Amino acid sequence: MSDAYSPFPELNLLKEFQDRLEGRSYAGEFKLVDYGEKIHGLDDPDLEERLIFFAQATDAPSLYALWRCDDREDLTTMPVIFCGDEGEIFIEAASLRDLLRVLTLDGAHIYSVELEEGDHTEAHHEYLAWLDENFGLKPLHDPAPIHKAAFEQYGRPFAEWWLQREPGYASLAEVLQEVACRWRLGSTPDGPCYGCGVPGCEVEWGKPL
Repeated sequence: MSDAYSPFPELNLLKEFQDRLEGRSYAGEFKLVDYGEKIHGLDDPDLEERLIFFAQATDAPSLYALWRCDDREDLTTMPVIFCGDEGEIFIEAASLRDLLRVLTLDGAHIYSVELEEGDHTEAHHEYLAWLDENFGLKPLHDPAPIHKAAFEQYGRPFAEWWLQREPGYASLAEVLQEVACRWRLGSTPDGPCYGCGVPGCEVEWGKPL
């Protein structure tokens, strides 16, 4: 039996890196937890079957999970889902490697802030070096392209799945717009809009209000 942390090379390498840091933070409040662990208080057979939890996104904690979106054999291509501590759930990235790039923002994208040099977590620059050395991936300056790509690939199947679970929505378009607006990909009351492409939204990609 393998004693690897997970079936995913990316997560196994990240777990080794995290363990070497001995508790020092490297990407905001992100931290790997026991892969596939059962979440306390989650008593939902569908979510337990479809979501594989592997990390906390914030100290609240919000969580990251891999989404079994279909019956694909190659599980390494599963998208990543953000599960908020207040019950919200949204698409974060189309792949684990995209998530690793999002983490180069050091958690700033979650709170919609810009970090000064002295605001970064203690081991953040070590994380950037690790990411470059192991995957040749460079830091992001804007997460919108990754969130947009994830939305375009998985937004509709995610919305269809969520509408089956939460029938209180008026339409599929309403779910799609809510998912898009989580990352400011659709119209929002408190910030710039990059356009979600959902019917009813008044903006297009790349054209802020």
